Amino acid sequence: MKNILRKFVSLLLCISMLLVLVACGDDDKNIVTLLPADFGSYGAEFARALAEEHPFRKAYSDGEKSAGIMIKEEFESLGYDVEVQNFKSIYGSDSANYVIHIKGSGFIKVNDDNSISDVRRLVVIGAHYDDAFKLEEVPEGYTYDGISDNASAIGCLMTIASQIKNYENLAFDVDIVAFGAGGDEFAGAKYYYNSLDASSKNSIEVMYCIENIYAGDKMYANAGWNSLIHDQKYQMRRKLYQAYDVAYDEMLASYNGYSLLYNECGLIVDVNGDGVSDIYREVSVNKSDYCVFDEHNIPVVFFDSGDYFFDKMEKMKETKNLNFQEFDGQISNTYLDSSEMLDEVLKSDEKDVLEIRINNTAFVIMESLEKGSDYAMTPKQYETYKNTPTTVETKETKKNG
Repeated sequence: MKNILRKFVSLLLCISMLLVLVACGDDDKNIVTLLPADFGSYGAEFARALAEEHPFRKAYSDGEKSAGIMIKEEFESLGYDVEVQNFKSIYGSDSANYVIHIKGSGFIKVNDDNSISDVRRLVVIGAHYDDAFKLEEVPEGYTYDGISDNASAIGCLMTIASQIKNYENLAFDVDIVAFGAGGDEFAGAKYYYNSLDASSKNSIEVMYCIENIYAGDKMYANAGWNSLIHDQKYQMRRKLYQAYDVAYDEMLASYNGYSLLYNECGLIVDVNGDGVSDIYREVSVNKSDYCVFDEHNIPVVFFDSGDYFFDKMEKMKETKNLNFQEFDGQISNTYLDSSEMLDEVLKSDEKDVLEIRINNTAFVIMESLEKGSDYAMTPKQYETYKNTPTTVETKETKKNG
């Protein structure tokens, strides 16, 4: 009943907004109404350009190297200094991470003795830029280019990099990372994490991981496997709930057609392979670069697309679209991951699913950062705290009325 009421209220608000816009006459020409996540086509255009210019980006290939250079140059065009982290596979093959570091204002912690301490907290936002195949591995007749897995996520990183400068109250330090060699057991993510000193590792508040956000029928956000541990479930899912709160509070489904879902299938399965049955809810068995951080007990929020709502694990697929059933509804890591094929079905003059998902996922992440840390206050929050009078009721005040 509550969900029905919420949807009804959302519908009324949308109608009210449309009526206001229609009612605006010539005297209101200077009034500009901005919808949330109104970031334009930049991220989607970059994703499509990356896929078109460097379609075969398998880990350690020449195509991956060329794609990495394109990403580096784009970060630089946005005004960032880019740290290049070169690394090798166990066989000596080369790859690289591309990292931009954004310094926030920092946080303030009020200690037990009412003194204050400056606190730095780090957020990592990452996605791998390699894809599944080399040119010679794709059969003739397919137009594979890895647009969904994972050019779409790199387009989202670029959108964040271009828009985050508008967030003036950002207190977190933020690392935006394009990981190389994700297909090699997340080698780039491992290299990045191991490059951090102990203080930086301990300061990581959350890792946001983006993967394959174009092809699937629905958009999901999930927490890591570390949240399956009973006594830290809420602690490890708080950032997930914040992301969903942003999507709900900003009415992204009503305004932008972007519904962000949890995996709530509720199946009883051994998700993490530890021999213990888990409730398959708010987590994913789909692995990505987040696994590196999850293994170190860092909260993660993992964005992907697909369809988790089935009564058996083996039935789950990315899409029920009849145009994409050659591999039983799987698109990522198949030859169907193609701009030509996906755009033909999912893109129109009125609606670009890729643009919607890139912009709104970026918006959810950035707005989540605005909510601050679980461990300290932003300078703005501290000023409010400092200037808010508090009354401590004691036995004496109670007795005296």
